[in-house]
Amino acid sequence: MNHKRDVIEKFISNDLPKAITKELESGVLADQSEAAKGLAEVADQITESLGKDALDADGELAETYHGTPLGKKYLDLKRKAAGGRGQEALEAVIFNHLYSFFSRYYQEGDFISKRRYSKRQKYAIPYNGEEVYLHWANHDQYYVKTAEHFNDYSFTSRGVTVHFKLKAADVEQNNVKGDKRFFIPLIKQIEWREKANELVIPFEYRPLTEQEEITFGKKNQQDAIIAAAISDIPKQLKTEEKALLALTSERRQTADGEPVSYLEHHLRQYTRRNTSDFFIHKDLKGFLSRELDFYLKNEVLNLDEMEVAGEDRAEGWFQIIRVIKTVGSRIIEFVDQIESFQKMLWEKRKFITETQYCITVGNIDEKFYPDIATCEEQWQEWKELFHIDEEKTDLFTNGKSKKERRVAFLKSYPTLVLDTKHFDCEFSDQLMAKYGNLDDLLDGLIIQSDNFHALNLMLSRYRNSFKSIYIDPPYNTDASAIVYKNDYKDSSWLCLMESRLLVARDLLHKTGILCAAIDDEEVLGLRYLLTGILPREVGLAAVRSNPAGRKTKGRLAPAHEYALFYGKTMDAVPEGLEKTEKSLARYPHEDSKGRYAWANFIRSGSNDKREDRPKLYYPIFVSGDDTIRIPKMQWDAEKGEYEILEKARKGEVAIYPVVKKNGKTIEKNWQRGHTRVAKELDEFRVRRDSNGAISIDFKTRMDEQSLPITWWDKKEYASANYGAAELKDLFGEKLFDFAKSRRLVEDCIRATGLTDGREIALDFFAGSGTTAHAVISMNRSKGSAHGFVLVDVEEYFDSVIMKRTKKATFAPEWKDGTPKRMVTPEEAERSPRIIKYFRLESYEDSLNNIQFDDASGQEAMKFEDYLLKYMLKWETKHSETLLSVEKLTKPFSYKLNIYQDGQTHEKAVDIPETFNYLLGLHVQTRKVYYDEDRKYLVYRGRIDHRQVVIIWRETEGWKKADLERDKKFVAKEKLTEGADEVFVNGDSFIPNAKALEPIFKARMFAPVEA
Repeated sequence: MNHKRDVIEKFISNDLPKAITKELESGVLADQSEAAKGLAEVADQITESLGKDALDADGELAETYHGTPLGKKYLDLKRKAAGGRGQEALEAVIFNHLYSFFSRYYQEGDFISKRRYSKRQKYAIPYNGEEVYLHWANHDQYYVKTAEHFNDYSFTSRGVTVHFKLKAADVEQNNVKGDKRFFIPLIKQIEWREKANELVIPFEYRPLTEQEEITFGKKNQQDAIIAAAISDIPKQLKTEEKALLALTSERRQTADGEPVSYLEHHLRQYTRRNTSDFFIHKDLKGFLSRELDFYLKNEVLNLDEMEVAGEDRAEGWFQIIRVIKTVGSRIIEFVDQIESFQKMLWEKRKFITETQYCITVGNIDEKFYPDIATCEEQWQEWKELFHIDEEKTDLFTNGKSKKERRVAFLKSYPTLVLDTKHFDCEFSDQLMAKYGNLDDLLDGLIIQSDNFHALNLMLSRYRNSFKSIYIDPPYNTDASAIVYKNDYKDSSWLCLMESRLLVARDLLHKTGILCAAIDDEEVLGLRYLLTGILPREVGLAAVRSNPAGRKTKGRLAPAHEYALFYGKTMDAVPEGLEKTEKSLARYPHEDSKGRYAWANFIRSGSNDKREDRPKLYYPIFVSGDDTIRIPKMQWDAEKGEYEILEKARKGEVAIYPVVKKNGKTIEKNWQRGHTRVAKELDEFRVRRDSNGAISIDFKTRMDEQSLPITWWDKKEYASANYGAAELKDLFGEKLFDFAKSRRLVEDCIRATGLTDGREIALDFFAGSGTTAHAVISMNRSKGSAHGFVLVDVEEYFDSVIMKRTKKATFAPEWKDGTPKRMVTPEEAERSPRIIKYFRLESYEDSLNNIQFDDASGQEAMKFEDYLLKYMLKWETKHSETLLSVEKLTKPFSYKLNIYQDGQTHEKAVDIPETFNYLLGLHVQTRKVYYDEDRKYLVYRGRIDHRQVVIIWRETEGWKKADLERDKKFVAKEKLTEGADEVFVNGDSFIPNAKALEPIFKARMFAPVEA
C-alpha cells in the first residue's frame, strides 16, 4: 500500500472528518447545537432586559419570568438544547467511539476475531450445540508464514526510491532454530545512484559476531541494531543532501508526539516483516459489521439513561449511533478492501516457476548417453553427491576417450540420477518426448512451496487419490515454536494446521488414512481438529522416539511422541506392520501357511478344567506310528460328557487332556473342539518323552494380519540414534538433530495402507525428505511400486531434500557421505524411474509482482465509492501475478519477479504446467513440434475418461494467414487426433478447439475449499 499512501492518507485525514461534519450538519444534533447557540443569545437578552437576578448561576430562570415572551423563548430553547453539545465535542465523541471500536480488534497489523458478548462476559464463541467444540482466537483467519522469506523492500520519500536489499541470508538448515540471526545493514556498502534518484542499502542476515554481541548487548538486539543504523546510515550519506533528506524526513509521530523518520519507520517494518508471521481474515467485512452492530447496541445505546433523559435527548443518541455506523461502515469497507485483496492473493493458485525431472539413467534411451557424457555440470554434481570416479580406467576402458568411458560408466550405473536442470531446453524436450504415460512413470513428485498453495494447486489432479498421507508438522515446542505474537502461539499453530488439513481431506481417498506425528505440546488441539475434519478416528499410537528424553525447562523430559491415525470414512482400516525380530523369534518354524510355533494342546490358565468347558474334554486316538484321529462321538446332555461311539483300533491309544500334579490326576481340556481338530490333523504332532509318555502339540500361528498396537517401541524409532545418524551417513555431516527415523516413517505409512501394489504417499511437511527415502527403501525391500509426493517451502529444499532423494535413489547404504553398497540388479529395477520437481510462486512473490495502473484508476474513478471498494482490484488487474490473459499469446516468455537463492530475478514461469494442474490433467505425453521457427508444446492426457489435448504456441501479432497456417500444421501432425477435448491458447482456427484462457482464469481464482 506504499504506492497509494497519499490517497489513503487523504481518505483518513480529510475525507473521514468531512463525512462526520456533513452528518452532523443536519438532524436532531444540529438542532440541539443551534438551540444551544440561540440559548446563549437569549440568556444575554434576559440579563439585559430582566436583570441579573433573572438567571441563577446554573442558568435556571426565575419562576416569576416564565410567562414572559422572552422567558417562554428561553425555556423552549433550553428544552431543545438539553444534552446538546457543540460541533467539536460531538466530533470528538464520534472519533472516540470509532477508535474504541476498531482498537478492540486491531493488533500489530492484524484484525483478531474476538467476538464481543457483553461488558462482563467479554467474548462470545460461535457455538452450535456440538458435544465438544474446538475454538481459537483467530479461527476464521489464514495463518501466513513468511518467516525467513527474504525479499527486497522498497519505499519512496521526497522523490527518492530507497531499496533494502538482502546480500546474503545465512539460514539454518535444521528443523530446530540455531543461533539467533539478525538483519544487519552493511553501512560501508550503501550505494547512492544520483541519476536514478535511488538509494540501495544492503543487509546481511546472520548471527552476531563476538564483538557485535558486546556492542548490541544480550537483550532486544535487533532494536539495538536499528538504533545504531538510524545514527550511522545518515553519517555515511552526509555529503548526499537529497538522499539524506529522504531518510531523515519525518514519516509519522509516536503516540507521545515524538517524530519518526522514514529510515526508522521502514527499518522496523522491514525487520518485522521478515521475522514474524501474520493473519489474513477470511471475511473481515462480515465480522466487523456484525461487531459494529453489537458495539452500537451495547456500548453506545444506554437504555437506562435514555429513559431518564427523555425523547428529545434519545433522538440525539440515535443520530450519534447512525453517524458512527455510517462512518464506521465506510472504514470497514476500506480495510476490508485491503484485507480481501490480501486474501485473494493468498488464495489464488500460484504459478509454477520452474519444472525439472530427475531420471535414473537406466530408464533413459542410450542414444542420449553421448550428450549426457559431455554435460560437465551434471558430472560435477554426480562427483559431489555420489563420489564417483568415471576417470578410472581398467582393462575394458583403457585406451578409450573420456566420452566413451563416460558412456560405459552410465551403462554400469543404472541408478545415476540425471537432473534436467543441468541441460538445455532442447535436450530436455527431446528426452521427455520419449516417454509415454508420463505421469504413470513418475515415482516421485517434490514441490517447493508453502504447503497450502501446493495442496490447492494439486487438488484438481489428485482429488480423492491418496491412500496414505503422512505429516510431521512443527511441534510448536520451545525448539520449533512459531514466531508470532506471544498471546497467540497455539492459535497460530491451529490456524496453520486447519487450512492445510481441510484441503488434505479432499485429497485423501475414501479408504485412505492420514497419519500425523505430534508431541504433547499440541496433541490435544490436533486431535480435536482432526476429529472435526476426518471423522474416522483410527487410533493413536505412542512412539518411544527419544529414549534419553528431550531437554525441557522445569518439566518431565518427554521420551515419546504420538502418531495420530484418521480417515474420512468408515472404510479406512489400518494395515498390519512388519513383525519385529523378537516377534518372529517366537514363531521359528514356517510352512506354506506361514510362520508358527509348537505348543502343548492341553489348555492352561483360566477356564482350563474339564468342568469349565466340558465339551473340550474328549479322547484323541494315537497310533503306533504317531498319527492321530478323532473317534466318532456324540454329546450326552444329561451326563454332560461325550459318548464315544467307536473303540480304539489295534495299536491305538486314547489320549485325554489330563495332567498329574502332586500325585493327583487333574482333568483339563483341549485348546480346540473335536470337529476342528478332525479337519486340521496336519496342524498337530505327537511327542513322546523318554518313558514313552505321549503329549500332543499343535501349531500356534503368527497373526500375519494383526493390526498395529498403540505402543510402538522399536529401537529403530529413535530420532537421534537412527534418523539423524542416517542423515549423517548420507551427507557425511550432522544436518538435523532430530530428523525423523526412516523406519518409523516406513511403519507409519505402512499402517496407513501402503503395503503391496502401487499407491502414492503424500507428505506436505517434508522436512529432511524422510518419507521419500522410506518409500524408496520399502519398494526395494518388498518389491512394491509405491510413489511419493513431498511438499516443503524451506531453504534446505535443494541442499537436503533433493540431495537426499538423489542419494537414496543411487545407493541403498551410505557411510560418511559415500555409498557403502551399490544396488543389486533387482534393486535397480525397483528404484525410482522419474522424479518430477517444481517450484511455486510464493505469496511474497505475488505481493512483489503487483503493479498499479494509474490510468485504469482514473478511468474507474466514476464508480461510486471507488476508493473504498474498487481501487486495489481495478488498478492491479493487469499485474502478471493475477494472470494477464492477453499476455498468454507468449506463453513461453510470461515472466514474474521471483525470489530464489537470496535474490529476486525476473524469470519465465511455466504457464503450461500450471494449467495442467489447474485442469487436473493426467499427462500421458509431452512433446515439442516445430513448424519452421514456430514452437508447439503439446500435452496429451486424460481427465476422468476423456482424452484431452492442450496446444501451446506463441500467437502474438498473428493475422488470418498465420491462423490458417496454424490449422494446417496441426492437421498435418495429427496433434488433435483421438481427442475428446482440445484446448489452445490465443486465437485459433483449429476445429473444435476451445480457448483455454477463460478456464485458466476461473480455476486460478476459484474459491478455496479450506
